[in-house]
Amino acid sequence: MTVECKHRDRLLFAMENKKDINGLLEAVDNFINYGNPNELNLSTANETQIGGHHYKEKSIQPWDYIAANQLGYFEGNIIKYVTRWRDKGGTNDLLKARHYLDKLIELEHNTSTAQNHTITKGSK
Repeated sequence: MTVECKHRDRLLFAMENKKDINGLLEAVDNFINYGNPNELNLSTANETQIGGHHYKEKSIQPWDYIAANQLGYFEGNIIKYVTRWRDKGGTNDLLKARHYLDKLIELEHNTSTAQNHTITKGSK
């Protein structure tokens, strides 16, 4: 067993046994100093979807699209539900998307109404 394998195995063991915080910190330190980080082959969040496969099979995962376009909470949920409706929640997901869209429109309407009121009030 090579030194790199020994440190990789110790790190993976420590990660599985999270109660041993000191062992985990020592293993991370040893791995950084003596191991090869490329050997870990840890899964990415996109590869380890919890609760199904309705996003994993998409060519672009919704959260990657949401993050890349810096969308907010409401827009992000609209994208999420519209993306998965055929594979998970059916028309119920479309109703959820509509609910978020209705709230977004409400918020935007209230914001623009308040801005228009301020402009009108200030111009008198």
